[in-house]
Amino acid sequence: MSAALAIVMVFVGCCSNVVFLELLVKIDPGSGNLITFLQFLFIALEGFINTSKCGTVKPRIGLRDYTILVAMFFVASVCNNYAFDFNIPMPLHMIFRAGSLIANMIMGIMILHKRYAFSKYLSVGMISAGIVICTIISGKEVKSTQTIAAVEEEDPMTTLFWWALGIALLTLALFVSARMGIYQEVLYKRYGKHPKEALFYTHLLPLPFFLLLTTNIWDHIKIANASELYELPIVSIGVPIMWIYLLGNVLTQYLCISSVYVLTTECTSLTVTLVVTLRKFVSLLFSIVYFSNPFTIYHWIGTILVFTGTIIFTEVVDKVRQALAPSKQAAAVGDKKAN
Repeated sequence: MSAALAIVMVFVGCCSNVVFLELLVKIDPGSGNLITFLQFLFIALEGFINTSKCGTVKPRIGLRDYTILVAMFFVASVCNNYAFDFNIPMPLHMIFRAGSLIANMIMGIMILHKRYAFSKYLSVGMISAGIVICTIISGKEVKSTQTIAAVEEEDPMTTLFWWALGIALLTLALFVSARMGIYQEVLYKRYGKHPKEALFYTHLLPLPFFLLLTTNIWDHIKIANASELYELPIVSIGVPIMWIYLLGNVLTQYLCISSVYVLTTECTSLTVTLVVTLRKFVSLLFSIVYFSNPFTIYHWIGTILVFTGTIIFTEVVDKVRQALAPSKQAAAVGDKKAN
């Protein structure tokens, strides 16, 4: 799969995945661990059959390196999913996670001692400012997302406390994900590019960790089973609607994450982060329009800052000029020959 096709698949898979995720979160905000477990299980089974050939193909990257990678991946995934249960709405979740670009840059400077042009720092600063604005504005309208226990209306300060804890979880996940991206880049330089193998082992090795979350996962399985029935066409069988959404989420997550892993072998960690950031904002805009999520003028200011920063980062204007330059030069040469 080429880099261009991988980018297209990232947008198709990840954006459709967010739709299913939001449908699930609207029914059960705390279902994140169940969703993650099913995603990991499906990708691990697919990899065991097609990549590992039922365990007959040995990994080309050391299991010790995979274990380190897996620990970071598991922590980031669980933190991101738990955040929904701490009063974090979907739009803020997507906006905040878009901050992976600055987290990745900070990690690149600290660990790989990279240096960037001023335009890169400016663009990342604008993106970060946009995220901060959206976070602050969203913090003024915090609502409880607790649905499992039938409790009395929470005190506003209690609700705000859980929201702050959710933001802390998202921040931790942000920097752990950035560190993971840097580590992947180092591994690919050391062992070569093996995206399918990396995808398989990073989803297989974390499965035992889900034993720690058995009670939580079982609680949300019962909620899924009790969800509204949807009658399947042709066969006329009623299936809980959450399981249909879960199936859609798992399949689109596979398309999304497999494309991202291919992209990590074709581009630098920062470029991959940029593509994923853009995808998140496309998902965000779709979420606002399709699900009628609240979006104020301040959210639009934040969004404009992020998009402008992204355009500066990718140097779109300069690349367009370079693309047009050869045609202008050819036209000039043609004029000289004509004269």
